[in-house]
Amino acid sequence: MTAGKPENRTRLKEIAAILTRHEIVRGVTPEKLRLIIEDLGPTYIKLGQLMSMRPDALPAAYCRELAKLRSEVKPMPLDEVRRVVEEAMGLPLEEAFPSFEAEPLGSASIAQAHRAVLADGSRVVVKVQREGAYEVMSRDVSLLRRAVGLARHSPVGEVVDFGMVLDELWAVAQEELDFLTEAQNAQRFCELNSGLAYVGCPVIYRHLTTPRVLVMEYVDGYAVNNRAALLEAGYDLEEIGGKLVHHYLKQVIEDGFFHADPHPGNIRIREGKIVWIDFGMMGRLSPHDQTAFGRLVSALAGQDAAAVKEALLSMGQVKGPVDQARLYADLDEMMARYGSADWGDMDLSLVIEDMLALCHDHRIGMPRGFSLLARGMATLEGVAAEISPNINVFQAAGEIMTSRLLTDFDWRKELQSSARAVAASGRKALDLPALAADWLRLNIRGQSRVNMELSASQDLVRTAASLVDKLIGGILIAALLVASSLLCTTNMEPQILNIPALGAAGYLGALVLFVWLVWRRYAKKKK
Repeated sequence: MTAGKPENRTRLKEIAAILTRHEIVRGVTPEKLRLIIEDLGPTYIKLGQLMSMRPDALPAAYCRELAKLRSEVKPMPLDEVRRVVEEAMGLPLEEAFPSFEAEPLGSASIAQAHRAVLADGSRVVVKVQREGAYEVMSRDVSLLRRAVGLARHSPVGEVVDFGMVLDELWAVAQEELDFLTEAQNAQRFCELNSGLAYVGCPVIYRHLTTPRVLVMEYVDGYAVNNRAALLEAGYDLEEIGGKLVHHYLKQVIEDGFFHADPHPGNIRIREGKIVWIDFGMMGRLSPHDQTAFGRLVSALAGQDAAAVKEALLSMGQVKGPVDQARLYADLDEMMARYGSADWGDMDLSLVIEDMLALCHDHRIGMPRGFSLLARGMATLEGVAAEISPNINVFQAAGEIMTSRLLTDFDWRKELQSSARAVAASGRKALDLPALAADWLRLNIRGQSRVNMELSASQDLVRTAASLVDKLIGGILIAALLVASSLLCTTNMEPQILNIPALGAAGYLGALVLFVWLVWRRYAKKKK
């Protein structure tokens, strides 16, 4: 798509009208930005949700305001719901669902959910996509891709890869816009957690599900943050909170496939099980990123600045030269800042904000999917703290990492590896006397040489390069002047003003080169 297409021109007019209505020329406060994004529609709401976890791109006040971009929006009228269901399923609404509640359970930017009953009496939830949602988001993403090219040339664009953020947004949106993908996500999630007795998944009615309509089991029970109801039903809130945190960390560290939107509305407690619902937004980590994230949270829990540095450099994408000493010092300072606090009482989102800000300062970009993970972890911590304030996320992560080390530890392989290392070290140790004798012999003969590699700072390199440029420029000017002066002592034809033309060209070249060197020096001073 291009901005010249009629549908794009119409959309641009809509965007311009929204910006004008909010008087954007008078400035954009955090609250105004959130209201503008809500009016711009689903694409910008999703983008705002992703950017709310990027304090390396936006000030903290804006991130906190954008975090309020929840899914609740004006519901679709029943006529629109009926039309979408009947077109998707190819039969009348009443025939597909003998009972269908007109009042939605919830209404989001992409879809809304209704309770219904199947012909066999099964209670279900029907998730219905809004008309034109895919077309609007596709058009918006196309327009945003054009804007991303400009952002790349900004200072923020050097560290925040807006193209990657947009790709992540569109990948997430496409999953949410295709309910068949959501059904597959639910199936995979259930398979990965089938061995956990305290985790449950809703039944997905695949034969009734289409790309625009999803039919799943209605999950009753209690909302995970309904403390009063859970206590009245005899549940142990400490146990629920602990299992919730352990299970989420298991999704991230062990599975690399995690629920990216773990807010209270998507987690219910039923028959002693934690039941997850709504699998439209799922995060994925590569095996490398799983390991790096596990090391990162363990290092944070142990307040090991060196290990945090190694994990960040392993997980992140370095955008420029990294001052290792300064990075270590900044991490050490951050750890000291949290050192006197109880990690179980800390706001994980603030820790993540500090971590991302530090990465931004050192030009370390986080990988694709990390914004979803950061947002999910912060949301989960809020839910866990609401259930049981004593939950310690970092301690739980440390326990999982320790458990994995013990489970995956192979004594035979470790012993074999250690034996090989000892043998190799022994062989090298036997060579030391001979190497020392050779070195002494060379010293006696005066043939020894010491090879040294000096790593200059970038400033020193730039200064040396500038001096060399000036030196070469001066030599060239002098050569041109000398050569031209020698030519002037001859009667070489043709001549200009009694000066050989070649000599005149040499004088002109020297003048141009001199003016260029002076202008370059002046321009650098202005910078």
